[in-house]
Amino acid sequence: MNVRRHRISGIPGIALAATAALGLATLTACSSDTAAAGNTDKFDVVASFYPMAFLAEQIGGDHVKVTSLTEPGQEPHDLEISAKQTAQLQESDAALYLKGLQPSVDEAITQSGIKTKIDAASLTSLEEHGTEVGEHADEHAGEHSDEHAGEHADEHADEHADEHGHSHEGEGGKDPHIWLDPVKYAEVAEGVGKAFEKADPDHAADYKKNTEALVKRLGELNTKFETGLKSTDTKVFITTHAAFGYLAERYGLTEEAISGLDPESEPSAARVKDLATMAKADGVSTVFYETLVSDKTAKTLAKDARLKTDVLDPIEGITDKSRGDDYFQVMEANLKALQQALGAK
Repeated sequence: MNVRRHRISGIPGIALAATAALGLATLTACSSDTAAAGNTDKFDVVASFYPMAFLAEQIGGDHVKVTSLTEPGQEPHDLEISAKQTAQLQESDAALYLKGLQPSVDEAITQSGIKTKIDAASLTSLEEHGTEVGEHADEHAGEHSDEHAGEHADEHADEHADEHGHSHEGEGGKDPHIWLDPVKYAEVAEGVGKAFEKADPDHAADYKKNTEALVKRLGELNTKFETGLKSTDTKVFITTHAAFGYLAERYGLTEEAISGLDPESEPSAARVKDLATMAKADGVSTVFYETLVSDKTAKTLAKDARLKTDVLDPIEGITDKSRGDDYFQVMEANLKALQQALGAK
């Protein structure tokens, strides 16, 4: 591709070989392809983690070379960019990331000289979510006076800060898990498509066509969720961490998370006790855990409250344990799991 050739013509073969040897995982149609980003005749895109890489692949098609900074099976929240990865960013045509999810990625991309930097968080609206998200949360808030609710929120924030040595208050509380809402994910896809068209105009028509096809599939997925979760015995579900707030709001559900937006944070004993009481009151049958983080807390809560456990995948990466080979397959598996847990009719 023209935008690459002028940058690689003067690089010796040894340097190219060294760059290729970095071996970062690439999420392309060929799962065994782990060549490094940059220095190819294609439009080279570095993606921060799987949901971003999936968009790049679907929209870019044969015209792009996509490399993910987060390897399959690696928890994306924990990623620390290596010096080699930072250097590799400089050799790419575009970086696609989700600001706020991976601080080390945000910093590396900001400081890099990449011409096309695509922040997915800027392509849709982000909201503040806590451990409880959805209609049930709104009703619960309405049961208390504003004064009491404010006191409770302050107490909870102080307690959380004391337990973990920090508070999320300064981070703005913005929930980054937008890809779990097909509608928001489609909004991001449209923005990524336009960015690709601008950065690589020779293939703009194909990018536009691929984007439209992807947005259509996401629309169909949204319809499946709307129909499949319209009538259920309960609207409340419990997860290990608060990844499904957007999904819950989209389909009239309530997510109760054992911990907050950080999957590694430990819940308080009071929180676990409250969840057990709530589960009984709201007819919750299942505690959901995920594949990339420990299921210990979820299974302990389920045992104490005599509940079942199942997987609800936040799709932060695809591994052999995933219930599907790509985003759409895993999302449909999530739908089936929710239908069963919520008693869909």
